[in-house]
Amino acid sequence: MKLKIFLGTFLPLFLFFPFHVCADETSSLLPNAKAGILMEANTGQILFEKNKDTPLAVASMTKMVAQILILEQIEQGKLKWTDIVKASGNASGMGGSQIYLSTGEELTVEEMMKGISMASANDATVAMAEHISGTEIAFVKKMNEKVKSLGLKNTQFKNATGLDEEGHYSSAYDMAMIAKELLKHEEILRFSSLYEDYLRKDTENPFWLVNTNRLLRSYEGVDGLKTGHTDAARYCLAATAKKNNLRLIAIVLGEENSKIRNNETASLLDYGFQNFQMQIIKTKEEVMQKIPLQKANQSLLKLYPQEDIGILQKKGEQAKDYQYDIKLSPLQLPIQKNQKLGTVEVKLDNKLIEKVDLISRKDIQPLSFLELFMRVFKKVISGTF
Repeated sequence: MKLKIFLGTFLPLFLFFPFHVCADETSSLLPNAKAGILMEANTGQILFEKNKDTPLAVASMTKMVAQILILEQIEQGKLKWTDIVKASGNASGMGGSQIYLSTGEELTVEEMMKGISMASANDATVAMAEHISGTEIAFVKKMNEKVKSLGLKNTQFKNATGLDEEGHYSSAYDMAMIAKELLKHEEILRFSSLYEDYLRKDTENPFWLVNTNRLLRSYEGVDGLKTGHTDAARYCLAATAKKNNLRLIAIVLGEENSKIRNNETASLLDYGFQNFQMQIIKTKEEVMQKIPLQKANQSLLKLYPQEDIGILQKKGEQAKDYQYDIKLSPLQLPIQKNQKLGTVEVKLDNKLIEKVDLISRKDIQPLSFLELFMRVFKKVISGTF
């Protein structure tokens, strides 16, 4: 079947190199930053870059990896938002940006996550690290393993918070890919999009949280993601914004002050939204294939794209005719929710452009012998066998 979808930009080459643009289109972007990048969040396609692979201090942007690990624990059922986390003396003594945990104080996982996401709290980050892994060192090992699993080569962490330390660094590209991974956990936006809230609200010492990401108030569509500042890193920001179907990730590193950082990040986002657009051809909520099942507790298996299928294009480009092919894996019961059961391949002139996994949105179990017998018996009685 042919679909009208726009040329390209799912080509693997473009995952590593930006669109070809005239120099004067981007010459004014990030004049003061040490490094930066603009990336489309779904494909990882680079729209602009400056010193994208240069290892630099990244301050509290480090905490994005801690957030990924926390959200993975939630999704795997190893943590609940209502679980209680007790702050150790080590956590409460972290200093820097914090929510002023006292030794032995108890907050929920959700409250700790608010502190990390909104106030960039070092004490909450270390408290969560110790709660999950026993020690911050053990948690940092998991952070580095996670970065390695993403194929990133210019990142190494020495602590969970991003405080200045020899050998603790990342790059604009790696930070963008980490932000891209974090955004796969949609729950993060529930925290990163909040501009203000309270901790300890019903106590004698309520703590007013104001998000360190001021673009939430000044730039339409911004709903995250993480700020950072230390002496070594200077002022940094991982910002994400969505307009229409296009979500962008902007990474800015090494700015002189927060005002310049915010202004240059806004200009970077402006460039992206003014010059590019996303055409969604299938959303992750649309059924792409239906398969009848005979011996399962569901009569029909519905397959969905694991993520939205979209084509990124420069505004004004002409549409092209693409085809897509569905390839199914051998089916075997039971089937787990979100299990990969095939792929959809987007093609142009029989050349593969992009491939997206197809998954089930439900658990499907095989029927027992008794259940099969009763199903047949009912059909016989009703005359439909």
